[in-house]
Amino acid sequence: MRSAISSMRVSMGSLPYGRPDGPRAGGAGPAGRVAGSAERGPGWHAQAMRENEAAPALLVVDGANVVGSVPDGWWRDRRGAAERLRDALVAVAARGLPERPGPLEVVLVVEGAARSVAGLPEVRVVEAGGSGDDRIVELVREARAGDPARACLVVTADRELRARVGALGADVTGPRSVRR
Repeated sequence: MRSAISSMRVSMGSLPYGRPDGPRAGGAGPAGRVAGSAERGPGWHAQAMRENEAAPALLVVDGANVVGSVPDGWWRDRRGAAERLRDALVAVAARGLPERPGPLEVVLVVEGAARSVAGLPEVRVVEAGGSGDDRIVELVREARAGDPARACLVVTADRELRARVGALGADVTGPRSVRR
């Protein structure tokens, strides 16, 4: 699998979808959309891998940290709070974030009482057997080893985790970026 991922390295200028500074190869379609981006449905990432397209940027979300960033009573129903976050991340997978336009491969890391949250086609849910932070670092390390050119973005406010994934080459953003 790693050799297949490694063979798909491309420069940002050759991506089939646009960047913030304008469309690249593929051009703009009707109403200014970038060709091919809106037509991608659930499971397109696996299909793109088979067709040797560039993998989308990886967005890893520290579920406990993001859920805990808003005092909305999440502590009364941790699983329900994680499910609401997962559901909100579906739109993020398609549209992206201001600093990283979509589509994105979204991974939500859950721990503790939220471990039983199921994934969706647009949002992969990964249960942390121990520390959620350690599992996030593992995910970033695996992604960077498989394709060093692949963009990785971690969503957390945890200072130590930010430093750990930053040392691996991942970018970091805070919980507000996904709590819109």
